[in-house]
Amino acid sequence: MARETEDLAQFRAELRSWMEENCPQEMRDGGNTEGNICWGGKNWKFQSEAQKTWLERCVTKGYTVPTWPVAYGGAGLNRDQEKIFHEELKRINGRLPLQSFGIWMLGPALLHFGTEEQKLHYLPPIARGEIRWCQGYSEPGAGSDLASVQTKGEDKGDHWVINGQKVWTSYADKADWIFALVRTDRDAPKHKGISFILIDMETEGVSTRPIRLISGASPFCETFFDDAVVPKEQVVGEINRGWDVAKYLLTHERTMISGGGQGLGGGRSLGAVLSEEEHGLEDPVLRSDAMRAEVDALAISLTLERYKDMAEAGQGTGNASAMLKYMGTELNKQRHELIMAAGGSDALEWDDGRAPNWLRTKANSIEGGTSEVMLGIISKRVLGLPG
Repeated sequence: MARETEDLAQFRAELRSWMEENCPQEMRDGGNTEGNICWGGKNWKFQSEAQKTWLERCVTKGYTVPTWPVAYGGAGLNRDQEKIFHEELKRINGRLPLQSFGIWMLGPALLHFGTEEQKLHYLPPIARGEIRWCQGYSEPGAGSDLASVQTKGEDKGDHWVINGQKVWTSYADKADWIFALVRTDRDAPKHKGISFILIDMETEGVSTRPIRLISGASPFCETFFDDAVVPKEQVVGEINRGWDVAKYLLTHERTMISGGGQGLGGGRSLGAVLSEEEHGLEDPVLRSDAMRAEVDALAISLTLERYKDMAEAGQGTGNASAMLKYMGTELNKQRHELIMAAGGSDALEWDDGRAPNWLRTKANSIEGGTSEVMLGIISKRVLGLPG
């Protein structure tokens, strides 16, 4: 144990020195907000030279995906080293160099279910920020009951011909590829006739249409497949066993969404944000609610760390991801309600971001599984309550 502690101390010292030397000052504003995220992709336009430099330097070290194996573009860090990485990044108030659905969701699924050829082909470009992915799960008739997907794939020997529609496809109009659930056996029980397929968005027959939201933004899209031809080797896992991949990926998506409950963009506490409002912390009720939210955020952070340690030990997160997702999204909504309450009529000013951010949190309890569905999973699968 003493030797391990010594090794970690040396790792921390070396990492701290590297970050101090290589993280541009402009990337030290803690701005991990939607407007400052580096998403990557073929058509990504860097917001500054500093953002580009920070990404390139982190790619060289494998720090965009620190726990992935070196062979796939990662740094091969273990859990203790990963914790130190995030602690040191937070210490300098640094931005994450790259964020994407490829990192959060597809990457873990490929590491678990993909062939070696698929891992070597798809993971390094994700790690380098060269390919941006979107998620083709929900359909007009398959949201909460995801296994009811009707987008179909016809077997043509060495390829599939895919027809159907997805909806609420986040950033589909900006993505290079999509990972989609496709019904490849229409006669099988609904959970057993689905395949998990990777599709190039430039494939003929694939098109998107943005959906305008009440916030005025259009992060969500409709995605259409009209006789899209997709090679068989782009199926992940077994044909007609895509539900296994889909469930595994959902645990990572829900855990990722739950992270929104840990804190506000920029690494600032709720108290720090409210103190900037003219009467933010003078109201004793509001002050009490803010303190409770801060304690809850700390609890979520510690709980996430515990489940990450369990996953590292091979125990997985499983249905507990529903609990994490529910906790995180409901707390994130509560936090933004408090910001709006503290700001009064000034918070309704559109350009300063408070009102749009508040509206955006309403989607947290829908995306990745509604809060009602999460409570159902918790009651049945986690607590074992009768139906």
